[in-house]
Amino acid sequence: MSATAELGLGTVQWGLPYGIANAKGQTSRDEVRAILAEAREHSISVLDTASQYGEAESVLGRNVLDGFRIVTKTPSFGSSEISFEQVDELLTTFRRSLSNLSCERVHGLLLHRVDDLFIRGGYKLLSAMEALRTQGLVSKIGVSVYDGRQIDAVLKVFCPDIVQLPLSVLDQRLLRSGHLEMLKEKGVEVHVRSVFLQGLLLMPLSRLPTYFEPIRALVTRWHMAAAEQGMSLSQAALSYVRNLGCVDTVLVGVENAAQFRACFSDFSVHGIFDAGGLACEDPAFVNPSRWKE
Repeated sequence: MSATAELGLGTVQWGLPYGIANAKGQTSRDEVRAILAEAREHSISVLDTASQYGEAESVLGRNVLDGFRIVTKTPSFGSSEISFEQVDELLTTFRRSLSNLSCERVHGLLLHRVDDLFIRGGYKLLSAMEALRTQGLVSKIGVSVYDGRQIDAVLKVFCPDIVQLPLSVLDQRLLRSGHLEMLKEKGVEVHVRSVFLQGLLLMPLSRLPTYFEPIRALVTRWHMAAAEQGMSLSQAALSYVRNLGCVDTVLVGVENAAQFRACFSDFSVHGIFDAGGLACEDPAFVNPSRWKE
């Protein structure tokens, strides 16, 4: 395990207008090409995508992807029971992903909605993913999770090769609960997302959405801590997750090549950010899937 994590790129913005701080909408195909060129030049290896990210996979597939490790995801099912028809849908979607990506195989395939594994017949999805791995179409299989409860439930079923999970200066739940350390002890490849909380952590306090008023004091403290430690907000957010020692890849989403260069520069800054006193335990504010409730 390396002492510091590597930077990887999330691609949802390349297929959909995404993020509460995204004012420009979906990234253009020309801009994606420019970002990938910069990423290759800076030895970025992991590209995280999904069939549910709009056009992201087909946009990626218009580029030469040799040297990148692609991680994609299954459909989300959310039914009361997994049928063999849904297994066929998983396999058909995966084959379509390979076609859209213009790839013969990918590095990783994650179960997009991890709770699909726990419903009746959920084992069928895992069996299908394991078969794809056996066939050499995917190197590693795993899950995308939101919390420790899901990690505990997954580990009762199987030990994934990859787990993608949320982590940030405000969302320290999986670190404080010991789940991150547990995953690394089991040799799991850990990919971290939501390090900027969809851009919330980089917003000026004057633009903080009304929804987050209950934690305005905490967000203000975050701004002050970064300034006191001599870092920009981006540098502090990235430094924190990069140096934890139990993270392999830090996934960030960028909308243009200039943004990528700035992010890579911030990721490379020396120094360790102390996020003590910044943890928010309320999922309503650190889990973006709940922000519209």
